Amino acid sequence: MPVKKVTVRVPAKINLQLSVGPRESDGYHNLVTVFQAISIFDEVTVEFTPANSGVSISITGDQTHGVPADANNLAIKAVELMAKEYDLEVDAHIEIKKAIPVAGGMAGGSADAAATIVAIDYLYSLGMSREEMTEIASQLGSDVPFMLSGGTAIGTGHGEQLTAALSRGTYHWVLALSTVGLSTPAVYTECDRLRSGSEIAEPQTNEQLMQALLAADPKAVGANLVNDLQAAACSLRPALRLVLDVGQEYGALGALVSGSGPTVAFLVSDEEAGLDLAVALTASGVVGSVARAYGPVHGAKILN
Repeated sequence: MPVKKVTVRVPAKINLQLSVGPRESDGYHNLVTVFQAISIFDEVTVEFTPANSGVSISITGDQTHGVPADANNLAIKAVELMAKEYDLEVDAHIEIKKAIPVAGGMAGGSADAAATIVAIDYLYSLGMSREEMTEIASQLGSDVPFMLSGGTAIGTGHGEQLTAALSRGTYHWVLALSTVGLSTPAVYTECDRLRSGSEIAEPQTNEQLMQALLAADPKAVGANLVNDLQAAACSLRPALRLVLDVGQEYGALGALVSGSGPTVAFLVSDEEAGLDLAVALTASGVVGSVARAYGPVHGAKILN
């Protein structure tokens, strides 16, 4: 009997490095980024529905506010793209159980799109290669290809051209979550405004960070975290500066705004230090909520 339903688990990401080049004529920026997939997961279930019923979607879980439950959701866009590419008639319901913060710089929408690609490939027995999945993913957004593979990787171009990073060890993170997201386009626009009049170099991989990851040295990794969008995120959301200061005051090895924010990621030495920092941040009253996670973890993976 053919399989009619599948659930795919997919992680969040943080950027250990996000270096942003000058604004190009097409409005985009060349990037060099180092992604790490971490242990906060969405679950995407795709189930066949009766013929001619079309594609529907529902959102459940802890992080549903602001997630589009219509054709604007990247998961539905993934289905439409695959239906066109592989000449499929898709009648299905997509249920997304959200735990990844929304508009938090952690690629929650991109993660769901990646999970949907894996689900459709499985349900239709397409036998897609990783390259074919990546080709579809890159049309949906620059973070989507990474969410297929997970782990730790270097992204170039707009972030979609991936090279696996030579990384060892497990890294422990404490995440200060915000109740209100930040718009990625707005953060890039503010970044351009803050840098206007300055000469911006083309981005390069941070070699000190790569050496620290290879050596499994969390202290050195913490010292080399960098995000060129951080100043813009803090300009739009000044309270983030206080969050960064408090976390470092309480012993984080390093801190940065993840991606376009507003999630702030703190690297700590081990699980116990993570628990201590989470308690301290919660008691400080400067953060909405706190989560702990570790990385790297695998990308989109079928659960059943």
